[in-house]
Amino acid sequence: MPSETLQIPTAAGPADAFAAYPDGGERHPAVLMYPDGFGLRPVLREMAAQLAGHGYYVLVPHIFHRHGPAPVLDLPEHIGEDVRPALFARLMPMIEAHTPECVLSDAAAYLAFLTTRPEVAAGPVAVTGYCIGGLLALRTAAAHPGRVAALAAFHAPVNADGPAPFSRLTARVHLAHAEGDLTPESLADLDRTLATAGVEGTSEIYPATTHGFTMRDTAAFNAPALQRHWNNLLPLLTRTLRPT
Repeated sequence: MPSETLQIPTAAGPADAFAAYPDGGERHPAVLMYPDGFGLRPVLREMAAQLAGHGYYVLVPHIFHRHGPAPVLDLPEHIGEDVRPALFARLMPMIEAHTPECVLSDAAAYLAFLTTRPEVAAGPVAVTGYCIGGLLALRTAAAHPGRVAALAAFHAPVNADGPAPFSRLTARVHLAHAEGDLTPESLADLDRTLATAGVEGTSEIYPATTHGFTMRDTAAFNAPALQRHWNNLLPLLTRTLRPT
């Protein structure tokens, strides 16, 4: 599986990123994959490579590139609850500095970059994200409705911007929530927002999960939930990026 580290031109300077794609010299639909708050690291590279194996060009940007190349923090191999608070104390200033204006500027650069890659097929793209990356994916899809055909967000604060982004979506969605992040009542409110906006797709709470359940290198990891994530993500991509 070919992979490479890239430099993406942005208004704030070059942003490093990781890309994985199938071998063979053909063009493939693109997926822009936003990492969680701990950023671009081995587990995200592994997930990108796994997704690429299904026939996609997968681009994972370093979302904190304004603070230096990845990794901006020295992370342990396993992010346990004992180290999580200290790590987030250092990450929060970077997360807060990544304003909606920065997000949209970078998103436009990432999408433009994909059009230049010889491995990427013409046509719509998908965006997916984890934790804060899911919110970035939502903002990207809302800002580029003619370009983004699919949006998948996992254990993400998708309500952070209120209902406005959903009213701009044309993408088909899968929103997966941790049991510890969203109550059934909050899910019902979100579902009403999606219905009012005419958004098609699914929104569900994954049972017995806590925030971060897809990330194999954290204490929140839940193997059945990660598989459920693939079971929902792959058909969504097939339906939107490979129409029959």
